Amino acid sequence: MSLSLFYVLCRWLHFAALMSLTGGSVYTALMAPARFRDYLAGRFHLLLVTSAVSALVTAILLLAAQTGLMGNGWADMLNVGIWQAVLQTSFGQVWQWQLVAAVVGVVALRITGLPRQQLLLLSGAGQLIGLAYVGHAAMLDGAMGILQRSNQIVHLIAGAFWAGGLLPVLLLMRDARQLNTRYDAIRTLMCFSRYGHLAVALVVISGVVNALLILNWPPTSFGLYSQLLLLKTLLVAAMCGVAVFNRYWLVPRFQRSGESAQYHFMHTTLAELLVAALVLLLVSVFATLEPA
Repeated sequence: MSLSLFYVLCRWLHFAALMSLTGGSVYTALMAPARFRDYLAGRFHLLLVTSAVSALVTAILLLAAQTGLMGNGWADMLNVGIWQAVLQTSFGQVWQWQLVAAVVGVVALRITGLPRQQLLLLSGAGQLIGLAYVGHAAMLDGAMGILQRSNQIVHLIAGAFWAGGLLPVLLLMRDARQLNTRYDAIRTLMCFSRYGHLAVALVVISGVVNALLILNWPPTSFGLYSQLLLLKTLLVAAMCGVAVFNRYWLVPRFQRSGESAQYHFMHTTLAELLVAALVLLLVSVFATLEPA
């Protein structure tokens, strides 16, 4: 495997971990009814533990990969001098805070109750904010740079709420069919649906702003970066279509069609989740390309 491919895969797994960590913990820290949070934390335990640990491991691997890319390949990943040089770059300085936020998430696993869920949410959100200060999102300076980073933060947080909240939706659908958890599970799902509209709108708007800031308008070329960006846009549009279909076609039929509508809802949500994973893969590839 080439080091560049390793870097892309690490970014993909890092994005996925942060989306899952933030999307899952926002349920247990904020959206679920208070009496339901401890139960939901237990239901999401494996998801949150896996996400927090994966975020830390992939953050370390990304720093190591960046070291190798700055040097002459795999061998320089063990070169102390290059590690020190990388840590002095703007990427390295941001990534040190990224590692601190990731460690906070793992440490939070040692405590219990609402403080644990709040720390996990802060860890996930903090790491997403950090991503806005590296890569193409940090290419501008001055007032435009502040606008670009702020817009990217909105894009990442809203995207984590939407995409990171899809797997919890599937888990909650099972609770929504159990008599003792039905009411609280449905309330939690309704809360996600309500704020999900805002999240989708923010993802789309901030995505357009990102593209304009990075590529300018009108674009002067249509290189690989722009082609993959167009593919990402089409995939996000497909996700929006699935979300609208689920919310305004299938959900109103839960009462009348019962198991059939719920069955289709879970399968379309799973499809939406898989498309989201593909979008994250494309985003990871973007980091290795020159905007054009």
